[in-house]
Amino acid sequence: MNVTAVIPARGGSKGIPGKNTAEVGGVPLVARAVLACRGAAHVNRVVVSTDDAAIARAALAAGAEVVDRPAELGSDRASSESALLHALDVLEERHSEPVDVLVFVQCTSPFTTPEEVEETVLAVVRDGADSAFTAVPFHGFLWGTGHAGAQDRHHAHGVNHDSSVRLRRQDRTPEYLESGAVYAMRAEGFRRHGHRFFGRTQLVPTAPERAIEIDEPGDLARARALAPLLDPRQAPAATPSPEPSQTPSQNPSQYPGKEL
Repeated sequence: MNVTAVIPARGGSKGIPGKNTAEVGGVPLVARAVLACRGAAHVNRVVVSTDDAAIARAALAAGAEVVDRPAELGSDRASSESALLHALDVLEERHSEPVDVLVFVQCTSPFTTPEEVEETVLAVVRDGADSAFTAVPFHGFLWGTGHAGAQDRHHAHGVNHDSSVRLRRQDRTPEYLESGAVYAMRAEGFRRHGHRFFGRTQLVPTAPERAIEIDEPGDLARARALAPLLDPRQAPAATPSPEPSQTPSQNPSQYPGKEL
């Protein structure tokens, strides 16, 4: 089965210029997404769709294939779906084989893990879903104002709850918030429907603390601050033992309780 991950990454971000090559934890956002996809066992190919040379270089350096996105699909009004459909066309012609499962990963979610990518893919290839996406448990009380027909546009009303009854969190029906990080779908169904949610859709619960989307400078600053806490810890490099002649003392009495 051909499972292909596509990471759309255009170069014209207005909120954060050069956003997709901005670094979090010392790694460009686009490279973080590539590495998460490459670590998923069922993903056969990782592709970045971009119109930007710097993004393309970072993607190639991280081990991805690159699809050059046409200018008309690189504006801030172009949909992600249009970039995905274009990438599918290019890849199927380039490799002379159809894509069975399309995985859509956004590099604006810097803390996506290979396990999250893999579980989203498995929802389709193992569990039989037509489409799947990552989501986080949500317990908030949503409010809206100025609903249709309201005379007072400032009048607040409960959206996902009855404002006259305040249920405890454990008594409420579980709800989930799209994390915006990973989507997987049967490629043929995606082509037919033209959007990422179709057929039987399955959600993949993920850790709320990792569900960060970078849209504004403040989001980027927060991600950088959290990277030391959320990124996998690297084992410290082993320190070479000093040569016997360089050891300050080899008197066991100076190391009580330890054997030399």
